[in-house]
Amino acid sequence: MFAFKVSPKGYVYVRLDKLTNRYGCPGIEEIENFNRLYKQKLDGIIERGEIPLDLALEVSSPGAERLLKVPEDLDRFKDMAMRVQYLVEGDNDPVSKQNLLKDGIFLLESVDIQAEHCVWKLANVKENRDEAGKGRPLNRKQKDWRLQTAFTVVKKATLYLDSN
Repeated sequence: MFAFKVSPKGYVYVRLDKLTNRYGCPGIEEIENFNRLYKQKLDGIIERGEIPLDLALEVSSPGAERLLKVPEDLDRFKDMAMRVQYLVEGDNDPVSKQNLLKDGIFLLESVDIQAEHCVWKLANVKENRDEAGKGRPLNRKQKDWRLQTAFTVVKKATLYLDSN
């Protein structure tokens, strides 16, 4: 199970994760089967009067472009490109020290759990290659570039799917 949530209005949300799938997405048949079995268990509990009658159940998968938990999911998806939103200190106004939200498509190079930071490199995807020109690979400078971020400055990380 990837996530479980119950709303005050009686909605039960379950997100399933499949560890054997590259993206962690179960098939529609697996979701339907889980939904049927879970609903049967809920119905039994409702019949005993242990929970209210007006519950609604929604079972889904996190999706291919799933939201990742930092640092927990990083090692599992380290070989896949990720779209990462992160905070950097603003350069324009040194007085305010305002943080800017940036994003990029990266591959995880390393994670240091003790120091609570990770190192990213540019992923070899179309969006990163566009700067070099159509059809050109990443240049040497792009291949050697690294970004070190603390876990706390990573605001959002999702799996990246190339639209080609």
